[in-house]
Amino acid sequence: MRIAVPNKGRLHEPSVELLERAGLHVVDGADRKLHAETVDPDVTILFARAADIPEYVSDGAADVGITGLDQVAEARRENLVELLDLEFGSCKLVLAAPEDGDIATVGDLDGGRVATEFPNVTREFLDEQGVDAEITEVSGATELTPHVDIADAIVDITSTGTTLRMNRLSVVADVLESSVRLFAREDTRDHEKVRQIETALGSVLAAEGKRYLMMNAPADALDEVKEVLPGMGGPTVMDIAGTDDVAVHAVVDDSEVFETINALKDVGASDVLVTEIERLVE
Repeated sequence: MRIAVPNKGRLHEPSVELLERAGLHVVDGADRKLHAETVDPDVTILFARAADIPEYVSDGAADVGITGLDQVAEARRENLVELLDLEFGSCKLVLAAPEDGDIATVGDLDGGRVATEFPNVTREFLDEQGVDAEITEVSGATELTPHVDIADAIVDITSTGTTLRMNRLSVVADVLESSVRLFAREDTRDHEKVRQIETALGSVLAAEGKRYLMMNAPADALDEVKEVLPGMGGPTVMDIAGTDDVAVHAVVDDSEVFETINALKDVGASDVLVTEIERLVE
C-alpha cells in the first residue's frame, strides 16, 4: 500500500506529522527522499509534488494520496474519491483584480483575460458564471500578471490575503474553498489497508480538542457527577475496592474542562486528573 504525500512546501511537514501521530512512523526520516518505509511493512510513503499526487493515485502509482482539494479539483480525475478532510492547509482559490482597475464583478471579465495556475477550475467557474474570458496558464508569479499587461485578473490561492494586498490586488469573488484531504481511487477505497489508514488518521482528528478526565467520587453522588459531565455519551464508572467511592472516566471538550472541574468538585468529586488524548476511535 503506497501513500503519496507532498514532498515539500507548507503541506509536507503537517502531512508527515499527521501520519506519525496516527502511528505510521516513517523509518529513517523523510528529508530529500522519493519514498520511505513505515513501521507497517505493508505501507510505503511516496513523496511527490502536491499537484502531481492526484495523477499518482489515479494512475495507480499510489493507492491513496494526501494533498489539497484545489489540486484534486484541478486534476479532473474522475476515479478519485475523498475519504477525509484532514483539517489543515486551509485556503481559498479567489478571483482577484487590480484595486484601481475596472474589474469589480465577475461579469466585468467577459471578453477579458485571466491568468492562473488552475485553468480547469477557473474555466468551470467562469462557465458557471456565464463569463467568456481567455485563460492564460502560468506556473508562478501569478500576482504580477495584471501589472505587466498579461491579464486583467487572476485566479490564485490565498490564505490570509497578505500577498494580494502587497501586489495591490483585491478579491472579486471566491472560487473554491480548499483544505488538505485524504483521497483514494474508487477501486481501492474499500481495501482493508485503506480503511485502516482512514481510521488511523480519523482517530487523530477526532481527538483534537478533547481531554480525558479521571476522578474519584462518592457512589451516592454518581448521579450528580453524570449530570455535570458534558462528555461523549455516558462516563465509564468503576468500583474502587474497599471504599464507597467509584472511579469515573469521561471524554470532554477542552473548552469545557475548566468549568467542568469546578462543578465536579462542588458535587464531591476528588483527585481529578486531566490528560491529553492522542487518538480517539469513535
